[in-house]
Amino acid sequence: MGLLRSFAEVVLIGAGTLRAESRHLWTPERVYPPAAEAFGELRTSLGLPPGPRLAVVTASGDVDPALPALAGGLVLTTAAGASRLGEDLPGGVKVLTLGGGPMVDARAAVEALQAEGHRTILSEGGPHLFGDLLAAGLVDELFLTLSPVLAGREPSSARLGLVEGVALLPRISSWWRLLSVRRSAEHLFLRYALA
Repeated sequence: MGLLRSFAEVVLIGAGTLRAESRHLWTPERVYPPAAEAFGELRTSLGLPPGPRLAVVTASGDVDPALPALAGGLVLTTAAGASRLGEDLPGGVKVLTLGGGPMVDARAAVEALQAEGHRTILSEGGPHLFGDLLAAGLVDELFLTLSPVLAGREPSSARLGLVEGVALLPRISSWWRLLSVRRSAEHLFLRYALA
């Protein structure tokens, strides 16, 4: 994750992910502090600022303005969400209103990030946002980590899966081509491209 964030110009997440990880910072060194200096050198060599910008998608505008992750970030929202946010956000936060409908369109969100000058967008979810990006054909590569832990789910569990809110098959063909496999101890790091 640290390396992926090192290459990213912006990390895109949904508001649910922000609420679930309210004290998290979406920076390379947050994932692996011992490599902070190397991550910084890599970003410098790529001509990138010290850390990726955070972009949060929220239709409702329901985000805690006091969260440190929002500082200097972007909030992509609807007209109603922008109205709810008002002027309560920390300095340097930019609110982009992406239409008057009830939801934030994934394509409009990506286009807004590109208009802000971001070419490399790393989506770290959640599952509804990831589903919307897949359905819109906006995912080029998938980085998937397999760990040797099986958690399972009880029928009453509210725990989400990898993709939520959209049925991909049969309407949306989502076949991927394996580009690389890396192993670290018992973990597999898989990189796929859309076939």
